[in-house]
Amino acid sequence: MNDLSRDTAYTTEPAEDHSLAPRRNPVLRAFRHRSLLAGTVICAILILLVAAAPLLTSADPNKQSPMTIFQPPSVDYPMGTDAFGRDLLARVLYGGRVSMLSSAAVVMIGAFFGTLMGLVAGYFGGRPGFVIMRVVDLLLAFPGILLALAITAILGPGLVNGIIAISIILIPVYARLVEGATTEVRALPFVDAAVTLGAGPWRIIATHIVPNVMPSIIVMTTTWLGIALLWITALGFIGLGVQPPNAEWGAILNDGQQFITLAWWMTVFPGLFLSLFVVGVNLIGDGLRDELDPKVAN
Repeated sequence: MNDLSRDTAYTTEPAEDHSLAPRRNPVLRAFRHRSLLAGTVICAILILLVAAAPLLTSADPNKQSPMTIFQPPSVDYPMGTDAFGRDLLARVLYGGRVSMLSSAAVVMIGAFFGTLMGLVAGYFGGRPGFVIMRVVDLLLAFPGILLALAITAILGPGLVNGIIAISIILIPVYARLVEGATTEVRALPFVDAAVTLGAGPWRIIATHIVPNVMPSIIVMTTTWLGIALLWITALGFIGLGVQPPNAEWGAILNDGQQFITLAWWMTVFPGLFLSLFVVGVNLIGDGLRDELDPKVAN
């Protein structure tokens, strides 16, 4: 009797611990991931700095001051001034708003239309799927940055046109990913069971297909946030994005590249913010891939 009671007590204790573990394990495991944690901290700091721009500086990012041109970093000007005497701290912080929001808009537009096209092509197939994927193949055949430049040249320079151009490039990338994932999920038994029970196609897509392809979409979105930011910056650098005197990281780098030996701070500080944000979102993407991808997650 004593041995039996000890065995019973031994077997009941682990059952209580395992019943509580699933509730907190996913969140704790995610925050233990070094890449995910480091990327989140970096991006959170940068977003807070950009969002708190009015609290960190009272300077007008577009106000020119001929008496203070090329001032090096100091107490009065923490990041120095540019060739027009404009406060670089204000321009970097306010320009970061434009750059980050633009990259977010590009990813949202590309993800929405690309996911919709991929779901239709992957689930319904047939002639609609064939036409959609051939259009996707056609767009993917062109180098992304060259296609963006061509679209921007047709639409004209400007931030909105730049966002549209890069979004058009991103749509086929999402469509290809979602189409492949949808085709795999469409062949699973639980989808056939839902069809047998009389569920409509759009109900099946919303309740069965989308939840299963969403992890791949999330991982791609975090990765493309950084790429979209680089392309937005590239368009601004060559003068096809934000137009002067508005602040944006690419435009600031363009202003400073010709004075790099005279005023190094005009390129170092916006370049540092840009690099940190891209590194941060890439770290988040790596962490989410490890956590959400069933082929990688343990």
